[in-house]
Amino acid sequence: MDVFVARQPADDESAAAPFREFVVKVHGGCQLACDYCFMYQSVDAWSARSRPMPMPVLKQTARRIAEHAHRHAVTRPRVVFHGGEPLLFGPARLAGAAELIRRELGPGMDPEFTVQSNGLALDDRALTHLAGAGIRVGVSLDGSAEQNDRHRRFRSGRGSHDLVARGLALLREKPEMYAGLLAVVDLANDPVETYESLIAFAPPHLDLLLPHGNWAAPPPGRPNDDSTPYADWLIAVFERWYSAPRAETTIRLFQEIILGLFGRDSRSESIGLSPVGVIVVDVSGAIEQVDALRTTYAGAVDTALNVFDNSFDDALRHAEVRARQGGLKNLSATCRKCPLVAVCGAGYYPHRYTGRDFDAPSVYCRDLFKLIAHIRARVSADVARIVKTRTGRPSPGGPFH
Repeated sequence: MDVFVARQPADDESAAAPFREFVVKVHGGCQLACDYCFMYQSVDAWSARSRPMPMPVLKQTARRIAEHAHRHAVTRPRVVFHGGEPLLFGPARLAGAAELIRRELGPGMDPEFTVQSNGLALDDRALTHLAGAGIRVGVSLDGSAEQNDRHRRFRSGRGSHDLVARGLALLREKPEMYAGLLAVVDLANDPVETYESLIAFAPPHLDLLLPHGNWAAPPPGRPNDDSTPYADWLIAVFERWYSAPRAETTIRLFQEIILGLFGRDSRSESIGLSPVGVIVVDVSGAIEQVDALRTTYAGAVDTALNVFDNSFDDALRHAEVRARQGGLKNLSATCRKCPLVAVCGAGYYPHRYTGRDFDAPSVYCRDLFKLIAHIRARVSADVARIVKTRTGRPSPGGPFH
């Protein structure tokens, strides 16, 4: 296939990059029992259920974030309050946590705070507290009531969509607080209907996530053949999104692919060659790798580090973190030879697990290749048309040649 990208990755992209995003697990409980949840339904299920983060852990986490940010001149660290369901920590306490971190960072720093919520506890009181602390809100929702409630249910089996929709109605009244929606792709759902049901909530940003899986435990509907069901699903959404007469929202996966095609570094862990910039602090104070690794093997998130005894620089030196910061040289031989590697970056690290190691392309390799090639052709044709319109001459091979 004739595929070209502007950026040629180098083998020396392995210098340790500082963490810029800190996922702080403030509560281990959740009202829902989503059947795909990697925290509670994976091979490495979380043991922190129903526990809030103790105040000494929170205070020490704030000190460590400030220490790392100052040491590496990260002037805009991103702090994501997570769980479980972080609003179970209490909106007033979340506001206090943000103020604590802001005080530890001190002047000259401009932290960004987000809470990633299931949306069930969003009410006027919660939004007032969060707004006062400058905390934006992201909400998980998979589509319409039928689409969402297939997976995102209470333990009783009751669906969550209508309650989440009520919270989103309040959040939409405060657009400065609305971070966007996060949805997991389900092949059982019509892609365009799913997209349109999500943009009905006017999200400023939309994350479409591939369901977690790997070569040892393939994702649903991903057969071991040359078919590309996830690419086909995503391409249908891309065409609907890209062809809209006006911008309706941003979709991170598509945006990062387009930026990668133009040689820009990725800002997402799920695609591209940029070094990992995310670290997790568990309710207990343990410093961990990204939660999605729980879907690979027991102990995959463990680093044996904690915020009381260790700095985040210690985490940067951890072998598994360094493996995820190694750029091209740490990818499989198959990926290093791929013409799309600078854009794809072998996909999301947990999706490469073979049952023994991560020396493989993503289990979604064929889907990612087809999706990126489609976006490349679509955008390249548009750029060529613009060049011809403005200059009267055809583009010399398109923007990625």
